[in-house]
Amino acid sequence: MYYFYLDKVLLPIAPEKLELKINNNNKTLTLINDGEINVLKDAKLTDVSFDVLLPNTQYPFTTYKEGFKKPLYFLEKFEQLKINKKPFQFIVSRKTPRNQVLFDTNMKVSLEDYKITEEAKEGFDIKVAIKLKQYKEYSTKTMKITIKQARPKPVATPVVTRPATTAPTTRTYTVVRGDCLWNIAKKYYRKWKSIHENI
Repeated sequence: MYYFYLDKVLLPIAPEKLELKINNNNKTLTLINDGEINVLKDAKLTDVSFDVLLPNTQYPFTTYKEGFKKPLYFLEKFEQLKINKKPFQFIVSRKTPRNQVLFDTNMKVSLEDYKITEEAKEGFDIKVAIKLKQYKEYSTKTMKITIKQARPKPVATPVVTRPATTAPTTRTYTVVRGDCLWNIAKKYYRKWKSIHENI
């Protein structure tokens, strides 16, 4: 026994066929000398498709949670799922006739599209082809960037050091009888020749 739930709405008749397509995201690369290699990646989102029959009369094999519901009830639910633009839970519960659970499919999906078909052979019943796509939560990440003010680059300032100047020492000489300028310059000044030339 199969039970199909779309956003907590139990479908009255389990579809005859359910297709779950796990899409490939691997990438094949061709190397120059070694041929092809396969780069393995996480699978893409899963596609779900099935056809459901919505009866206008209550058959013995139909299942309702809260009493018989006409097709319009389910069609309005499908329309709301499409208009709301929100993901919802898709659940398939598989049980044996003894009510033992085999395994479940439980995933968040979005309603991609659905096609309503009315055929004479189905009487007043309506067939709906439904396509769902797996939905994964995502969010945008915000990043705070703090820009620090750049420190000014140190500038080398040349420092000129000059040798300390000492004041010239002053010498005094008392001229005595018999002295001459020539002898005094020669005795006390090294540059006595320049003095002689400037006289």
